[in-house]
Amino acid sequence: MIKNLPFVFAIVSVFAHAQPIVIAHRGASGYLPEHTLEAKAMAHAQGADFIEQDLVLTKDDVPVVMHDIYLDTISDVATKFPDRKRANGRYYALDFTLAEIKQLNACERFSEKTGNQVYPKRFPKGVSAFQIPTFEEELQLIQGLNRSTGRVAGIYPEIKQPKWHRSEGHDISAIVLPILKRYGYATKNDLCFVQCFEFEEVKRLRTELCWQGQLIYLMGAFKKGEKVTTEKPSFEQIAQVADGIGPAISQEIAAQSKQAHAAGLKVHPYTLRIDDLPKWANSTEEVLHLLFDEGKVDGLFSDFPDVAVKWLLKK
Repeated sequence: MIKNLPFVFAIVSVFAHAQPIVIAHRGASGYLPEHTLEAKAMAHAQGADFIEQDLVLTKDDVPVVMHDIYLDTISDVATKFPDRKRANGRYYALDFTLAEIKQLNACERFSEKTGNQVYPKRFPKGVSAFQIPTFEEELQLIQGLNRSTGRVAGIYPEIKQPKWHRSEGHDISAIVLPILKRYGYATKNDLCFVQCFEFEEVKRLRTELCWQGQLIYLMGAFKKGEKVTTEKPSFEQIAQVADGIGPAISQEIAAQSKQAHAAGLKVHPYTLRIDDLPKWANSTEEVLHLLFDEGKVDGLFSDFPDVAVKWLLKK
C-alpha cells in the first residue's frame, strides 16, 4: 500500500458555502471511466465541491474505490482471472488481493450479460489504460490537487454493503474510519461526508465507532405522496444520528426536502445524468430548477459536475 504523503495540510471548513454544493458522482464519470483517478482529477478541475468515493474491501482488507462489490462490469477480470468467479458467476473484489486487482484494466461500465456499455456515448470501453485506485491513492490525489491548485475539494466516501462485508468476515467501517482520521478528516468542520444506505450502520458509525464527522443516510426514491414512516426511519430518527439524507431524484423531492429541512437535515439528492434524465424531466434545466429552486436542496450528485457548477454560477 502507498504510504501517506508527508503532508496533510490544514483543511478549511467547507460548511460556510453560500450556495449548494456539487458532488462529483464517481468523479466526472460522464466523461471518463467511473472512479478512476483520471475521472477524479477532471472533477476537481471542473470545480466540484466534493468528490465521491464508493468503498469496498480487497481480500487483504485494503479499501478500493469502486461502485459495486463486483469487478466484472468495470474491468477485464473475467479475462485475467477466468477461474475466480463464484458460483453465481460474479467476480467479487473481496476474493482478490490488492496486488491482483492492480493487474486489471478498469474501463467504462458495461453490462454483465451483453458486454455493451451502459452509457454508449461515454468514454469508449477498452480504450486507453486505467486502474482501480485504493482509497488512500485517491485521498493523496485530491489533497495533492488541493495544494497544487489552491482550490480545495472535499471527499464524500460511501461505505458499501457493510452488513455483507461483515458476513464475509470483514468490518469495512472499522477499517475506513482510521484512514479518514489519518488524512485529516475527523470532525464536522472537515471537508468530508460519510454516507451509507444501511441505517443500522449509520447508527453504528455514530455510536459504536464514534464517527464525529458529517454523516449522510442514503435513501431510495420516494413514491408520489409518500412520507417517511416508522416502517423506515423517520426524519426525526435520522436526525438523531445523521446530518443529512441522500434521496434519489424524484418529482416529490421538493416536498420531501422541506420535511427533511424541518428536522434539521441536509438534502443531497443523487444522481443528475444529462444523458439519462428522469422519465418525468424534459431537460437538464428542468431537473436543476426543481432541485435547487423549488426543493432548496443543499447539494447534488452529478456524473457531469461541470453542468451543475455552471448552472449554479449563473444564479
